[in-house]
Amino acid sequence: MRTTVPPVACVGEPRLTAGFAEFGRLDLLAHEEVHGPIGPMEPAALLRLAEAIDLKGKGGAGFPFARKLRAVLESCERQDLAAVVVVNASEGEPASWKDKVLLTRAPHLILDGAALAAYALDAEEIVIGVADDEVGRPSLTEALQERRMPVPTTIVTVPHRFISGEGGALVNGINGLPHIPPGTKKRSSDSGVGGLPTLLSNAETYAQLAVAARIGPYEYAALGTDDEPGTVLLTVTGAAKRPAVVECAAGTPLREILELCEVPEGPGILMGGYHGKWITPEAADRAEVSRKGLVAVGGTLGAGIIVPLARDTCPLGEAAQVVRYLAGESAGQCGPCKMGLPDLARAVDLAVSGSAPIEVVRAAAGDVKGRGACSHPDGTARFALSAMEVFAEDLRLHATGEGCGKRVKGVMGLPGAPDANPRKLTLDWSRCDGHGLCAHVVPDFIRLDGNGYPAFPATPVPTWLREGALKAVKVCPELALRLVKAE
Repeated sequence: MRTTVPPVACVGEPRLTAGFAEFGRLDLLAHEEVHGPIGPMEPAALLRLAEAIDLKGKGGAGFPFARKLRAVLESCERQDLAAVVVVNASEGEPASWKDKVLLTRAPHLILDGAALAAYALDAEEIVIGVADDEVGRPSLTEALQERRMPVPTTIVTVPHRFISGEGGALVNGINGLPHIPPGTKKRSSDSGVGGLPTLLSNAETYAQLAVAARIGPYEYAALGTDDEPGTVLLTVTGAAKRPAVVECAAGTPLREILELCEVPEGPGILMGGYHGKWITPEAADRAEVSRKGLVAVGGTLGAGIIVPLARDTCPLGEAAQVVRYLAGESAGQCGPCKMGLPDLARAVDLAVSGSAPIEVVRAAAGDVKGRGACSHPDGTARFALSAMEVFAEDLRLHATGEGCGKRVKGVMGLPGAPDANPRKLTLDWSRCDGHGLCAHVVPDFIRLDGNGYPAFPATPVPTWLREGALKAVKVCPELALRLVKAE
């Protein structure tokens, strides 16, 4: 996993990234020189501003900020309670770096936006959630020391896990509970941090709010589209020869971004991150960088994550690695996550190995969609199904048992290095008597077929199931099961 912030680029007029070329990191003096002064806003004025620019959350879900703000205002009045403002800068997805860029280079923009919201809500405190990777916290701490905030402001670190950035998980972590989504869906606007009405939004969202408050809605809308005014921050990694965090106006042709980052021709591009969707190169040629523009070609903007693949890696193998990772990132507290996602990962592995048709993946995805306590099962299912559709020709080659002839290079930005010692299970059919103990020990990888004999993918055992596979080998009474090096 990358531990240094990638370079920053801009297409057109910079806003969030203004001053980066001159100052690198903007301390308070540089920040005020570049962006100018900012003053507090009353609730009605802040609501009008957020509605005028149609500000939506930049963390992936795209929920209207004005609706969140109004919900918290109404909840405070109804319950006669103070509010809390939470900045979600945890950025748990490994492929995303835009919030870390803001934390390390423009922390005062984030703080400005949070301060605007805190003043409008007459909030009790501001809490900023950052990952425990220590990438963004030092810069944010320094920024807080350089200025006075309208209310007490604290930084809370959360584990750098995929689900730690989910809103409910962040609130749980701030409240001293495990950093996982709550078992039941609840609105933080009614009861969040400390049981108080909580305004929770992404770091970039607050930074965009600070820009709009300075220049006003009309100048803000001078960039972007009629439906989506303003700029967008993108993280471009994968096969890009010049990976970067890029700021561009909404509506910019996607191909322009790909050429800027020197993305080679490849089989597909992941849009929106690990809960996003794949699009073909042909779709990328027609796409515009906006929520509406990407949906039109079968993609999604999500949190602005773009991961292109090159022709020298197996796209289905890359996708399978991500599905395994997402299954391992489950909070393990609801059935669709705890049981359904490992089953989906196994189904994808079976399809990739040519051992099962795509219908097995569709069935496994259908079992988890719309049934989880959070959006993790839905997002994982969407990613897996999209891969099966976009890489249909590769899937056909894999179905023959021969595969596409390309190795998996591990370019998806997953945490840690690719498995240096992949292992797979093999079975000595002359010894197996069908006791079924192995399937009982590791049901997430080994199942019993219609005759009661073990069936499992020919692909390497996922690292998160390796321990279970070893136990299965040890309990086999006929010594028929082996864990061997995967070539």
